[in-house]
Amino acid sequence: MNWNTLAQEVIDGKLLSNEEALQILHTDDDDLLPLLHAAFTIRKHYYGKKVKLNMILNAKSGYCPENCGYCSQSSISSAPIEKYPFITKEEILEGAKKAYENQIGTFCIVASGRGPTRKDVNVVSEAVKEIKEQYGLKVCACLGLLKDEQAEQLKGAGVDRYNHNLNTSARHHDYITTSHTYADRVNTVEIAKKHGLSPCSGAIVGMRETKQDVVDIAYALHALDADSIPVNFLNAIDGTKLEGTKDLDTRYCLKVLALFRFINPTKEIRIAGGREVNLGSLQPFGLYVANSIFVGDYLTTEGQEENADYLMLKDLGFEIEFDQKAPQCN
Repeated sequence: MNWNTLAQEVIDGKLLSNEEALQILHTDDDDLLPLLHAAFTIRKHYYGKKVKLNMILNAKSGYCPENCGYCSQSSISSAPIEKYPFITKEEILEGAKKAYENQIGTFCIVASGRGPTRKDVNVVSEAVKEIKEQYGLKVCACLGLLKDEQAEQLKGAGVDRYNHNLNTSARHHDYITTSHTYADRVNTVEIAKKHGLSPCSGAIVGMRETKQDVVDIAYALHALDADSIPVNFLNAIDGTKLEGTKDLDTRYCLKVLALFRFINPTKEIRIAGGREVNLGSLQPFGLYVANSIFVGDYLTTEGQEENADYLMLKDLGFEIEFDQKAPQCN
């Protein structure tokens, strides 16, 4: 396969065939650098060398009734995590202040649970109005399954984006969770889109799925027209259903990122949870494909030390995309 030719065809509007997509995942390790170079050609065409930074605020931890096999916060998990109810508006604002000071482009307010209560939506809405006034940050909410009236309220408050990951393929979904359906997840993304919220939806790779499952979710996210696609690599947590799962190696993870770039060339591809564990010393290579990363900790696992991320970007010669306004004086 001539990856450079295929990359140019993608830039010209081609959607990869299933066979071509699978070839990316089956690429011999000796051909990995040419594949990454071709993926970088696509990335550079649409995003240059800019990198978007994202930061997660875990607004509610644990107490989730869902039975997702990867999640330490699920009802079937015995992982020893910190649990707490929905935090206050003031705590959310403190998180936003830190995000602004660290040149974070998108501040992500994330909460465990099947879906938000009216009180949860009210707290987020009130906080976001003040975040917009003080910092001008782009805000993404990730609160679970969403209803029309909730999406409308969040949009009215100034929320820019809503995240709800498909996580895996429709075929593999019931292996991961049975407390909600794949269609429930798709429906939440569609509700967000309907009310003008930028759709953010991605995948978790390494959950005992097949390579065809990975290809299928990349196509599904293309069909959903998700603006931002976080690609998570399973960091199997003791006490979860997927405890002990080690299906990934660093080179395969890079091939997965290339696949998502080839199938979703114009989209924000974000290296998300598990990058530190699964990409290790090859993390910089991932940014030649992806154009976005999380900085700081995740929900119940630690991320890379923040200074290391900024140093990595500097050494790569990449530019942080940050255009928020200065905070107001109180």
